[in-house]
Amino acid sequence: MAGRKKDPLHKSFSYAFEGIFTCIRNERNMKIHIAVAALVVIAGWILGLSITEWCICLGLFGLVMALELVNTAVEAVVDLVTTERHPLAKIAKDTAAGAVLIAAIMAAIVGLLIFVPKGLLFLKQL
Repeated sequence: MAGRKKDPLHKSFSYAFEGIFTCIRNERNMKIHIAVAALVVIAGWILGLSITEWCICLGLFGLVMALELVNTAVEAVVDLVTTERHPLAKIAKDTAAGAVLIAAIMAAIVGLLIFVPKGLLFLKQL
């Protein structure tokens, strides 16, 4: 490994995008995260989020989707290493999935804190 030449930077980006698109194609939960993010963007545009609120939403999108990618990677590596049911494999998969779940729950709570007051104000104005 020490003498191996690194791939050019554009190849590294290509591999990363390939991983993202593979996850989008193959993982139901990533599709759900993208759909929710799209709905939040539409609602945010309608309700006129502030720059700070947009930054919070975008940061949370990134966190949840990045953790979903890591979860997918952990599951793939565990499946590569063993086809047998093993307690350590279960721990690895379950904790990676738990990380995504915690981030998604926290993102939903923050989303409610941002969107409920704005939504109520929007409805009063109708």
